Amino acid sequence: MDSLLKDKLNYLTTQLLNQTLPMSTNKPPINPYLAIFAGVLAVSFSALFVRLSSAPPLITASYRLIFTFMLIAPYTLVYGRKELFFMKRRELLLAALSGVFLALHFATWFTSLKYTSIASSVVIVTLQPVFVVIGSWLLFREKITRLSAIGGLLALCGSFIIGAGDFRLGMDAFYGDLLALFAAILVSGYMIIGRKIRSSVSLSAYTFVVYGCSALTLVIISLLNSHSFAPYPSSDWLLFFALAAICTVGGHTIFNWVIKYVPASTVAVCILGESLGAIIWGAVFLREYPGLRQIAGGTVIFAGLYLFTAASRPKRDLDAG
Repeated sequence: MDSLLKDKLNYLTTQLLNQTLPMSTNKPPINPYLAIFAGVLAVSFSALFVRLSSAPPLITASYRLIFTFMLIAPYTLVYGRKELFFMKRRELLLAALSGVFLALHFATWFTSLKYTSIASSVVIVTLQPVFVVIGSWLLFREKITRLSAIGGLLALCGSFIIGAGDFRLGMDAFYGDLLALFAAILVSGYMIIGRKIRSSVSLSAYTFVVYGCSALTLVIISLLNSHSFAPYPSSDWLLFFALAAICTVGGHTIFNWVIKYVPASTVAVCILGESLGAIIWGAVFLREYPGLRQIAGGTVIFAGLYLFTAASRPKRDLDAG
């Protein structure tokens, strides 16, 4: 009993220290900016892998999270058991809810890629920082600067430009754009919850619960839609695993690591490169080239997001930069 109490005291002390040190002053083992580049490159393949898969979008999303959970579970169960055990009931419920938001994000975004172009879908999904701030204002009354509001409105106008252009192409493309917009809103819920509880919960414990609940949610939704989990060609299984290993573990995990050494606002701006990479891969491998309206709308969105991110930059980020 004394040993358990001592372990818990040591754990809580570690968490308190983590809260007071937003960025590590230790020298990282590799260049953080090189790591960001590798992470952006990894996640930029996500849209291409989804489009190449012959499986229904819900099945592709389900296997992405199933394989992701299988990849991170051994590490958490071996090295993060203590953190997982000490999670409070409220933290567990919030992490589970975060996983549901992530599942619905993947379900809507992957489906959008079956209806609209890669360029339209990935650019609209990059609106997520705007919805994060709107949600934080609605739920927690966090302040929004005037410049941030202008940048956010500019980014939303860019999505309307893309939507209007795709509406002229047909209802399918417009429906895909709407799904991408919903995907951006849903992933914002995942990010807002994560930001609130990550100060008291370790990364391994948090991702274990989030990815586990997300995979379970997607499996349930897939079964309710009468989708079969097998058989699929070997190429699809390779794509499922690539989405998990490359895009999720090799991409998003890098971002979670690098945030210790690089200001959050810098990471947020760099992640915008995911859309550019996805558009390039769509053009190279699928011969899917963005039209003038998509280029115009994307330019407006990126300009608005850059303005929005710069205006929302925390003071400690400015000091660090």
